[in-house]
Amino acid sequence: MTKIMLWIYEQECELFRLMNGKYNEPLFYQLLSRVTHLGGAVCTIFTTVFLCLFASPSIQRIGYEAAAALIISHIPVMIIKKLIPRNRPYLTLPDTLTIPKPLKDHSFPSGHTTAIFSITMPFMIHIPLLSLYLLPIAVLVGLSRIFLGLHYPSDVLAGILLGTSAALLSIFLLSSIPY
Repeated sequence: MTKIMLWIYEQECELFRLMNGKYNEPLFYQLLSRVTHLGGAVCTIFTTVFLCLFASPSIQRIGYEAAAALIISHIPVMIIKKLIPRNRPYLTLPDTLTIPKPLKDHSFPSGHTTAIFSITMPFMIHIPLLSLYLLPIAVLVGLSRIFLGLHYPSDVLAGILLGTSAALLSIFLLSSIPY
């Protein structure tokens, strides 16, 4: 089993290096160094609070689901980061390119990816046409975390799964509450 896990890790590192190797390309850097903030706490919390307070009633309900998903998703993120102390790639892999003053906490799972998927997924489920816009944005946030040297691909995949699961759970839990 250890041999298989080592092989998987080596493949993941190769994929990481391939993506992180594009860091010096100005177009990618300009786009992804900005898009990554859409999954940050300031943007995701502000967006959900704004929608809960000021949106029309039908959108407000989805905003509540997104806010609940954001809260639900970050409980396991905090626990997993404590239980699985995985160093970020820029601390482990030589020649990794990263942003100035990168985060120092643990890498697994990606909190930015978890957050963006937890708040966009309720909108994509209730208004499928929004998937044309929201899914590429959410995927770009996840890819940006790898590109910027902050996460391994499996960190991002775990974030997608956690964020999506939290969104589904929040929709299920809030569907029984009348507004």
